[in-house]
Amino acid sequence: MAAEVQVSGVTVVVAATGRPIVEDIGFELGRGEVLGVVGESGSGKSTLALALLGYARRGARITGGRVVVDGVDLLSLPAAELRRARGSRVAYVPQDPATALNPGLSLATQLTEGVLAPRREALARVRPLLEAVGLPGDDAFLKRRPRQLSGGQQQRVAIAMAVAAGPRLIVLDEPTTGLDVSTQARVLEMVRDLCREHDMAAIYVSHDLAVVADVADHVTVMYGGEVVESGTDRDVLVRAAHPYTRALLGSVPSATHRHRLVPIPGRAPNAGEERTGCVFAPRCGHVAAACATTRPELVPGPTGTLARCLRTEEVARTPRVPPPPHEPHAVDSGEQDVFAVAGLDAGYGGRQILFDVSFGLARGRCLALVGESGSGKTTLSRCLVGLHEEQDGVLTFEGRSIPAGAGARDKETRREVQYVFQNPYGSLNPHRSVESSLLVPLRHYFGVGAGEGRRRVREALERVEIPSALADRYPAELSGGQRQRVAIARALVCEPKLLICDEVTSALDVSVQASVVELLRSLLDDGLSMIFVTHNLAVVRSIADSVVVLNGGRVVESGATGAVLSAPSHPYTRALMAATLDVPDAFEPV
Repeated sequence: MAAEVQVSGVTVVVAATGRPIVEDIGFELGRGEVLGVVGESGSGKSTLALALLGYARRGARITGGRVVVDGVDLLSLPAAELRRARGSRVAYVPQDPATALNPGLSLATQLTEGVLAPRREALARVRPLLEAVGLPGDDAFLKRRPRQLSGGQQQRVAIAMAVAAGPRLIVLDEPTTGLDVSTQARVLEMVRDLCREHDMAAIYVSHDLAVVADVADHVTVMYGGEVVESGTDRDVLVRAAHPYTRALLGSVPSATHRHRLVPIPGRAPNAGEERTGCVFAPRCGHVAAACATTRPELVPGPTGTLARCLRTEEVARTPRVPPPPHEPHAVDSGEQDVFAVAGLDAGYGGRQILFDVSFGLARGRCLALVGESGSGKTTLSRCLVGLHEEQDGVLTFEGRSIPAGAGARDKETRREVQYVFQNPYGSLNPHRSVESSLLVPLRHYFGVGAGEGRRRVREALERVEIPSALADRYPAELSGGQRQRVAIARALVCEPKLLICDEVTSALDVSVQASVVELLRSLLDDGLSMIFVTHNLAVVRSIADSVVVLNGGRVVESGATGAVLSAPSHPYTRALMAATLDVPDAFEPV
């Protein structure tokens, strides 16, 4: 098959220093093929995705390379021609559809503005596209504004908008992050079908290896701005020859078996950081003396992939050992619940959202609340912590009934029941340093002085593996994983007995996710009880002792994690499991 897309030598540097952010990136794609690009935050995935459209963020500059799409090198085009090529030859779908859709314009206007045809003809072209992505193409739907759509609907509209102008290449930057498994499955199927039916090539950027395994024909693994391994999806994800790819795979949870997750030690290099030798050497378990001074070339390895490593032969000979198993706590029917919910109803503006929800949670145990978007998970978790007004039912904590609203609860109960929000950007004050954010609850609940407060702050940060040197930093100066761990540390300084975690790992890299999950698991071992709200059933398998499945605001199934996920009895739970993706044969020896 002739290559539809030919990329070579793409390099983006920090404008002020000239140091590379991504360096010498190249690949080829045929019509209808999908390339998955994976790696941790800071690996250069999004920088590469934007460079394929001839764009660099402020403070960065594209200094070299070719991006040939359907015979035209986009990076050599004058600015005006490049702007016209964006949409007609190459299109982009961002992670957050809210950044792609104008809240003040109708869907009809946004879907047709990039189509070079009269309005009536353009509408005739976008209607079947909407139907192809599982949305109605009628006039009533086209008159809607983005705010009238769910997140999954917005994402599908953004994809339809990118495809409408008939590009030869579509670049999708984390388009399913944060979506529930059912919506994610529909989006992935849609991407595959659109590529096949419209003869488009696609670049699918993601930190989720299971998603990439499902959607991609080829996989490129990036680290420190370089391609460290590439090949077919099967060769890279099953027969990896680079230590970094293998380390990523060891961090991935499984929906079918429970095991300890293994985070990658150390940290990824910062963009534009000066380096010598192999960029992965400081974190590599196969490092040798030559790795500190010699930059490896990307060459054919022994397992069929291209790998940037001096020791691929040794790595390939090393069997991939499954991570150690981890069994959930045994369920003791006689154990007293530290927290219980009975007959909980809740709603918004008189419309009922939750119906007769009941469950209990023992000390030192983790209960997962799972379900699709709109199932009532977040409403339920906000009821439990006292942040939802329209609720009725009985909440029991340590054997005593507690009020529904947080304001009506006594100070000790508010301290002992803590909440970690999904978005650490919104839950941490951007104008407070890390230390200042943690000192606030310490002063409020314990009345500690400055010296004692700083000591406790550093102890809490150490517990979540945040160096005390970062205590003076502000949220904007931290990575997403660091911010999430700071949010957990802020809850821990309150010395809680119950921690409610709302989708705290949904947007994290697999390695950071692994470190957060193992941290939370250690808190359970210390006797903390936890309610873990998520749509990720692989993470549920990894950490939860029991599961409550919500659908339409009702509990449709509950029980021990192994029983519910291995042999679900309700059709809804079976559908969730069927839509859950896993990396294939993750522990098969090479």
